Amino acid sequence: MAWGWVGLGLIAICWPLNWLLPGPRTHLLFFPLWLGLILVLDSLVFQRKGSSLLSRDPARFAGLFLLSVPFWWFFELLNRRVQNWHYVGGSFTPLEFFCLASLAFSTVIPAVLEASELVSSFLKKPLLQSWRMTVHPALGWGMIGVGLITLALLLLWPRYFFPLLWISPLLIVEGINYMAGYKSLIVYLQRGEWRPVLALFGGVLICAFFWEFWNYWSWPKWVYAVPFFDFLHVFEMPLLGYLGYLPFALTVCSFVHLVQGAMRWPGHYLRLLPEG
Repeated sequence: MAWGWVGLGLIAICWPLNWLLPGPRTHLLFFPLWLGLILVLDSLVFQRKGSSLLSRDPARFAGLFLLSVPFWWFFELLNRRVQNWHYVGGSFTPLEFFCLASLAFSTVIPAVLEASELVSSFLKKPLLQSWRMTVHPALGWGMIGVGLITLALLLLWPRYFFPLLWISPLLIVEGINYMAGYKSLIVYLQRGEWRPVLALFGGVLICAFFWEFWNYWSWPKWVYAVPFFDFLHVFEMPLLGYLGYLPFALTVCSFVHLVQGAMRWPGHYLRLLPEG
């Protein structure tokens, strides 16, 4: 597809510039580099499925970039307490940092969903069908309650409960979706349909590779300070830190379902099964 070639062009230009230019440069190149990857992924999804996030609804595709900004700023807010990552390189005023960071953060949700849809196109046969989630009527409230408790633990004792940063939001948002009758990952698991979850896991690990790989020789860049597990680094990230990407992917999907349900948008836009 034509937009796939545009994406490849952006990558071909921005990737070497991001690594080879002297001085701070990533704050200007991060967005076009990731937009390039998103367009390439979307083109591959279109070729395999006959439709994609961009082709199904260009306006909603653009909306994913807007949703992504407050979504990731929420995790940045939690990180102010946890201090698991920080940014080095460059000197910006608070307003400059907010604008440049928001532009970069806008790519998170589209990238994860595009990669996940691509992975879903390879999961032709149902998997783990015998593993069906048995759901109690109070599950939604229970998830919200546990999510709030774990969030409190995270904020009170961040040194020991920092992994909950990636779990608490998922429990709260998915619990709300289930209670409100919105589209929910829980409903898939009740049917023994694990492919959406596996697609999200695979998709976010694709993104994780490129996030960490491209970041390693970037400037400015992010670096990590993870208590107890700060060893066996793959790029800047400790190896065990990659596990946090898995619940994060589910939170991305759940957040999109929440907004979709609250806005009463049709529920067929995001398609995490190979048949669409």
